[in-house]
Formats: sequence, C-alpha cells, structure tokens
Amino acid sequence: MPVSFKKALLLIFSFLLCCASNLFAQKVVAIQESVPQHIFTFKEIEVLEDPAGQFEFNQISSKAFEQLFKASITSTPQTKNLHKTYWFRIKIRQNEKVEKPFLLEFFDQTIDHITAFIPQSDGKYQEKKLGDAYDFSKRLINHKNFEIPIKNKGNSIQTYYFKIKSSQISDIIIVLRSAEWFISYALDEYFYFGIFYGMILVFSFYNLIMYVAIRQKQYLYYVLYNLSVGFFEMSTDGIAYQYLWPNAPAWNQVAYAFALCATSIFALLFTRELLFIKSKAPKINKLITGIITLRIIFFFYCYLFDQTFFSFKFIEAIPLSVAFFTGIYIYKNGYKPARFFVLGYSFLFIGFVLKFLIMLGINWLNFGVISYYSLSFCFIMEMVFLSFAIGDKVRILKLKKDKAQQKIIRQMAVNATLKDTINRELESKVEERTRDVFHKSLIIESKNQALEEANMLLQKQAEEISRMNVLLEQDNEELQTSVEKVTRDRVMNTEVDFEEFSKIYPDKETCYEFLAELKWKNGYHCRKCSNDHYFTGHILHSRRCSKCGYEESVTTYTIFHNTRIPINKAFYMIFLIYSSKGKISSHKLSELLTIRQSTCWTFGSRIKKVMEDRKKTLKKSGKNGWSQLVIE
Repeated sequence: MPVSFKKALLLIFSFLLCCASNLFAQKVVAIQESVPQHIFTFKEIEVLEDPAGQFEFNQISSKAFEQLFKASITSTPQTKNLHKTYWFRIKIRQNEKVEKPFLLEFFDQTIDHITAFIPQSDGKYQEKKLGDAYDFSKRLINHKNFEIPIKNKGNSIQTYYFKIKSSQISDIIIVLRSAEWFISYALDEYFYFGIFYGMILVFSFYNLIMYVAIRQKQYLYYVLYNLSVGFFEMSTDGIAYQYLWPNAPAWNQVAYAFALCATSIFALLFTRELLFIKSKAPKINKLITGIITLRIIFFFYCYLFDQTFFSFKFIEAIPLSVAFFTGIYIYKNGYKPARFFVLGYSFLFIGFVLKFLIMLGINWLNFGVISYYSLSFCFIMEMVFLSFAIGDKVRILKLKKDKAQQKIIRQMAVNATLKDTINRELESKVEERTRDVFHKSLIIESKNQALEEANMLLQKQAEEISRMNVLLEQDNEELQTSVEKVTRDRVMNTEVDFEEFSKIYPDKETCYEFLAELKWKNGYHCRKCSNDHYFTGHILHSRRCSKCGYEESVTTYTIFHNTRIPINKAFYMIFLIYSSKGKISSHKLSELLTIRQSTCWTFGSRIKKVMEDRKKTLKKSGKNGWSQLVIE
C-alpha cells in the first residue's frame, strides 16, 4: 500500500474521531452580552451518581472520571434517590468583552446540601457550601434561591462542579444570569409573591371577620385552610426560610410537611361543613372522617419514624380527589353552591395533576415560570371560587329565610281572616243575646208600672230630696272649681293605687315638669360657673348654661339620677315608702309596680336612707313631704 494512501486514511480516521468526540462532548455555554439568562439543559449539564458518597473532588475532577459523567437525558435532571450524593458538571466559556457581572443560580430552594467547586484564575478551585440545611445568613447572596457569583476574565472554558445531596426529590435547575437581569427578576418575583400572600391574608382576614360575626364553622375552616396553603407555599418557595425562621434549618426540613397535612385536613373539614355532608351524604361523611384520621396517622408515622416519606407529596391526591368528587356528587344532587366549589377544585386538581406529571418526568410540560408556579396560580383561582361558593351558600340561605318569612306572613293573613270570621260569629251571637235581653226588658217594664204606685208614696220624700239637691249643687260647684287641688291632696295623703296616682303623673314629661319646678323653684344657677342665665337643653326639660355651655338634665342631682326604673313608677315608689313611713316591703313594692323585687329593694333602700337622713326636715314638711326626698 502506498505511503500517501496510508496517510490519507490516517487523516480521514482522525477527522472522524474528532467529529465523534465533538458529537458526544459536553456542550459549552458561552457568556454573551445579548443573552441575559440561560438555563442549562440536556447536554449542557452532566451528572454522575455517587450512592455511597465515597468520591472526593480530586477524583471527580481527574481525567479518570472525565468519561463517567453522562449528559442529562432530561431538560431538568433530578435527585430521585433521597439522601444519595450526585455530582453535576457544567462548562462556561468566558467572554472578556462582556463587562456585566454574571452569577449562577439554583432555582430549587429545597436542596439540602450543595457544595460548589468554583474554578479560579490560577487553575485551583474554591469550595462554597450552600443549601437549606445551613443557616440563611451563610448564603452568598441574601435571596431565597442559591446564587454563586462567577468571574468573567479571559476567553477560556471553565468547568464548575456541584456535589448535591437532598432529603427530597430536587430539580437541578441551574441558570446563568447577569446580575442586572437577576435583580430585575428578583424584584418582580418578590412583588408577585407579595400579591399572592397578600391575597391569602385578605381572604383569611375577611372570612375570620365573617366567622366572628356569624359563628359558622365553615368560615373558620376556610381561614385555616388558606393559612395552611400560604404556609405550605412559603415553605416550598423559600420565603418562610428567609423571613420566618432563617436560623432554624432543621425545622425548615419538615415545615412544609406540617403545612401540607394541615391543608388536606382543613380542606376536608371545610368541604364537609360547606356542603352539609353530614345530612346530605352520611356515607361520604364517614369516608372523609376516615381519611382525616389516616392522614394524621401517616403524618405522625413519617415524623417519628421515617421522614423521607414526607417527599411523597402525591399522597395529597387522595384528600384532594375526595373533596373534588364529593363536590361533584353534592352538585349533581341539586345543591347549587357546590358549583363554585367544583369549579375552584377543578383548577386545583389541574394544577396538582400538572405538577405530578412533571414530577414523573414529562418534561415538555415544564415550559417556564407559569408551569413552575402553576400550583400557586391554581390556589389563587381556587380561593376565589371557594369564596364565591361561601357567598352563594349565604345567598341561598337568605332566600330560604325570605321564603319562610313570606310563608309566615301568608299564615298570618289566614289567621287574620279566621279571626274576622270568628268575630262575625260572635257579633251574631251578641245580637241574638241582645234581642233576648230586649224581650226581658219589656217584661221588666210591665212590672215597673206596678211600682209607680209605690213611687207616689215617695213623692213627699222627693220634695225633701229636691231641697237637698239644691244644696248639693252648690257644693258641687265648689268642688268642680277645685277638683285638681282636691284630687292631688287626696292622692298625696291617702293610700291609692298606681292607676290613680298616674292620673297626677301620667308620663315622663309630667314627671320631668314637676322635677324642673321643684329643682329650680328658687331660680337657675350653673353648678360650673354660677351663671344665672340658661337656654333650653337638648334633653327634655334640661337647662344649658348660656356662659360655659354646661347642660344639666332634670334628673341630675336628684334621687332619680341613673335609675333604670320608669320615672312615674319611681315617683310612686317614693310616695308609697313615704306614706308607709318606710314600712312597706320590697316584695309589696314589686307586686304593686310589677318590677323585680331586687330592683325595688335597691332603690327602696336608697329612698329609706334619704328619709333617715332627713328625718327632722320631713317632720316639719306638709302634705307634699314626699317631694323633700327628691332633691339631693
């Protein structure tokens, strides 16, 4: 074989070998001015499993391990073996023409341990430890994600290694971002987080107020459900670790599990309360109670014995499905508020299924921020429609109440008609009885004629009576001219009942008028500034000082101040106690005034004390001596 031909074959073989090596080589990501961010996928990120955690970085970075790294077969590699070590490798081509600072960001906040080996300009590697198993203060950048600043000097290709270990299935989403893009994206993300958690707080606070006002347990369960959802989202987003417990990494590992368990339990309790499951579907009610019990048992088993089971979040599909299909069942049975419930849970069910399919490895569904935060969007839609369901339930209850009231009104109209019919029957019987009485009166009239003869014998006496009547007429004229005085004197000096006493003081205005005359009979003097001039106050018979504006009610500085007894009855009580010289009992007062005995005893004791203090004054008083007890 000629030498030239051998050389040609050698050149062709070398060229094919070079092409093959380029075909299977790891893809390098270049820093570019026009590309503010780039997500590493497929051949751009390589992975090596280290189940025993036995390899050191010196071994991993050696040429012997160069071919052991395999390109990711999915767009987003995952650490599916819990508590096992994985090594990841990416390559970045520096670009000294780009002046912007760049950084690497791990998008999944639930990774426990990340050991980053960052290449330096002298060929050595700097080791940095990240992850949510460390205090938040130890992070390189104060952000919920894990960021690593990189140096962009020269035009060489640098290889970055990452040793990752986690107790949950983690998504290894590595993003190359410019610092400018990172700041903009981070501000927008935190802004939307504020809207999301703000909506949860607003829904929760509104329904808490409704629970305090109406005392229906559905509002309380809805508040606890919303707060559990917010607590879960904050735990998985890393917001809770950043703001609520930055120095408690151990709690951060299990906080989401508490929130997820509470979300399932309160979702089922809310479903049972909102849709009246106890009465409308007793068998489903037993199923819900059983699932709540099993969920609690499963949670405590995981917490006490094997916390790796916490990562099986798909278990929440069971309570979610029960709540969802319970709403469909109740809606099919004619309960209208369930339609918004079903619609809200439809969004949540779709979001949950989407997350579950992404977890199973259907990567084309994980197409960006919308799919990543799809469950959060679905939670918002669910909260909105569940609020509609609660409002619809209240509206239907109000309609039922209105119908019941209308039914009562119709029944009252029927009762009124029946009452009128009975009254007409009674009137007819009264007329019949009146006719009987009229016939009997005719009989009596005939008998009266027999008495006329006897009346003749009384004629002489009638003449005597006539003379006496003349005298009586004179007396009556005198009595008529002073009837008010005589009546008042009789009431004030004899034992009378409340009905007769009320003729003198029939209402509040009469009593206040008497108090005003008694209180200011010697003229008005302001108790604040001693001014003598006043205007009519805002209260009945009160007086307001024209100088300082102090308004004094008619009962102020009297024995009636701050008493809850009707004023005319209080008048009568003073009169009775005064007339009986304090010997009347509180039981007798209660019987006469129809007031509770304890009230009569309290006010009566006050009156008797004033009588005792003014004993000498009352001895000298006249017929209206009881009024001496009024003014303090």
